[in-house]
Amino acid sequence: MNKGRRSMFPSTVSKSCPIQPMDIPTPIENRLVDLEIKAGFTEDLLDQLNAQVYRQQQQIDALIQELRQMRDRLSESGGGAEVRNLRDEIPPHY
Repeated sequence: MNKGRRSMFPSTVSKSCPIQPMDIPTPIENRLVDLEIKAGFTEDLLDQLNAQVYRQQQQIDALIQELRQMRDRLSESGGGAEVRNLRDEIPPHY
């Protein structure tokens, strides 16, 4: 064999050991995994927020349509021609 050459593996790691030096995560690899996890959660949160914004916009559109219909009904019935002040009315107990 290659007598005189040093092994790439430290003396504490044998060839029968299932964990090789390349399998041991480094701090940079740990940080990268953490960032990938955070990115995944961020994408999920973004999807949830987009869905919520879409539902709220649908509700706003429905409320605007309802307001238009109420204004149309009010103008058709001729209501609102005379503006009353409730302070000028006498309460029923007088």
